[in-house]
Amino acid sequence: MHKRLVAVLALFGAVAWGQNTAAPQTDRASAYYYYTVAHMYADLAGQTGNREYVSKAIDNYKLAMKADPAAPAIGEELSDFYIQTGRAREAQNDAEEALKQNPNDLNALRLLAKIYTGQISSGPQNRLDETMLRRAIEEYQKIVALAPKDIDSWVMLGRLQKIAMNSVESRNAYEKAMALDPDSEDALTGLALVYSDLGDTEKATDLLKKLAATHPSQRSLQALAGSYEQMHQYGPAADALNQVLSLNPPNAGEIKKTMAEYQLRAERYKDALQTYQELVAEDPNDAQSYLRISQIYRQLKDFPKAHEAADKARAIDATNPEVRLNDVFILQAEGKTPDAIQTLKDLLASMQKRNYNAAERQTRAQLLMQLSALYRDADQTELAVDALRQAAEANPERATATTIAIVETYREAHEFAKAQQELDAALKKSPDDRDLHATRATLLADMGKTDQAVSEAKKLLGGKEDREAYLTLASVYDKAKKFDDMGKALDQAEKLAQTGDDRLTITFQRGAMYERMKKVDLAEQQFRKVLEMDPNNAGALNYLGYMLADRNLRLQEALDYITKAVDKEPENGAYIDSLGWIYFRLGRLDDAENQLRRAVQKTPHDPTVHDHLAEALMRQGKVREAMAQWQISLKEWETGAPADLDPAEVSKTKNKLESARVRLAQETAPAKK
Repeated sequence: MHKRLVAVLALFGAVAWGQNTAAPQTDRASAYYYYTVAHMYADLAGQTGNREYVSKAIDNYKLAMKADPAAPAIGEELSDFYIQTGRAREAQNDAEEALKQNPNDLNALRLLAKIYTGQISSGPQNRLDETMLRRAIEEYQKIVALAPKDIDSWVMLGRLQKIAMNSVESRNAYEKAMALDPDSEDALTGLALVYSDLGDTEKATDLLKKLAATHPSQRSLQALAGSYEQMHQYGPAADALNQVLSLNPPNAGEIKKTMAEYQLRAERYKDALQTYQELVAEDPNDAQSYLRISQIYRQLKDFPKAHEAADKARAIDATNPEVRLNDVFILQAEGKTPDAIQTLKDLLASMQKRNYNAAERQTRAQLLMQLSALYRDADQTELAVDALRQAAEANPERATATTIAIVETYREAHEFAKAQQELDAALKKSPDDRDLHATRATLLADMGKTDQAVSEAKKLLGGKEDREAYLTLASVYDKAKKFDDMGKALDQAEKLAQTGDDRLTITFQRGAMYERMKKVDLAEQQFRKVLEMDPNNAGALNYLGYMLADRNLRLQEALDYITKAVDKEPENGAYIDSLGWIYFRLGRLDDAENQLRRAVQKTPHDPTVHDHLAEALMRQGKVREAMAQWQISLKEWETGAPADLDPAEVSKTKNKLESARVRLAQETAPAKK
């Protein structure tokens, strides 16, 4: 027997839950008969294309509905049949005529709602028809008013309100459905998605956990994995997908690849490696999985195996830029920056051609930006800027982002006049670009022009509540050391936060603010909140570790934090400096010197890094080298951003340099006879 027929037969024997205001007369035997005949004619119409059979099917569906008005499934099948046979307009007319006779005719309302819903998306690009969306919502609102226990209609109303971006109304509809059936899979899934839209990922995840426990289906478990991903909890996301794989889904290969990505992000390198090895065993031509294997070995600093897997990926897909760029990253991780630069230049040369399509321009621009980053690592500022200018030519749509990158490159090199000149030229071409004005505000703050910087940042607000503008203003106040004003700007930004990532950014900035204010306990609280939201946040891990190391507190704990940060971003100069400094605090002087020399190479214009290296050298009795580093530190203080100038630190550095000179004089003075 046809599945739909079985479902309707079951409804005929059930208690009706969708009643009209006046109880209708029900003749279930006749309804079943007419439905059976209707279904027979519908099948014949499908087989022969005979329009007479279409008309007879519709007539018998109507007779079945008349015999049992409380069976909604008949109306749903009739509406589907109208749409499939291209007679949606006729169905709409019939329903509207019935509603003129009886505005509370549930079958007519359901038919009309289904017809409107079927027309919400139309055309080759599935354009949203907002008129049909509004009408469908209105019809379902009438249905649930007349049949408040109609779970399916509450769920559909929730879906439509979500499409209309009415998140609160959508949430209310799903909550009504869940009140009727707390285990409704559709209602649980829909409500979780709405909570996610509203930025309440924790509630969304709790609902999806419940759904996965009661209905451990592929759909529920994948939704749970997606929610964990939004919360940056990649380990549980991988576990959820592992449960999906136990259900033997038809698309197991794709799910396994996603699970491997989650394992990689969760830093479960052993698990990720095993999963990718399974994938290449299943498909020896899977270049992407070989690439990931190479990246994992690179992260584990097993460079021979990283090269071996990279070779296999390249043998399969020699023209893939991501595969070829991986060679560059391996060389960079090995500390072979000149070789990495040359390899990337060779890659760009091999891809050069007279004309590029849109995708090729974008790829070329990304590679040039990576080349710029390598030049910055090598402290070759003009070459870095030149690579960025080529990136702007390759992809003019990213001109603003490239200009900002050039400004940042000059700022990093303490060439503030060139940074301002670049920015002023860009603003002449695009005087209304908000990102350029935000960059100008922070550059002015760097240069100690606080009033101008604050004025520029406040213009971004324009009398409106704008989260990004408040964050820019907070950054300006931070550089000006106006921490009370910074705190107020962050408070305003927090009120406008819409997502978990928004809140994470604000919490991080508040932690940095407290650290600058020397309120270490409050700073630690904020950074721990960041790690609750994102346990692998490298910036928060580094901040916590460095604050403890700098104050000579809980050194093993500090080492754990900093090691995790460096593992996550092994080429980050600030993190490498933190690692060197914690080694210094622990008395591991050789390790400290090695890491701090690397940090100086990565961040040659940071006076604090030079000071740290000088301390490590001095402790080992390398007085001349220590003096040279303190002299560089003083020079970087002098040429650095006026906003970053710390007179107390400069004074300390001068005193240390003078003490070193005295010690050197004593050590080199001729012995008295």
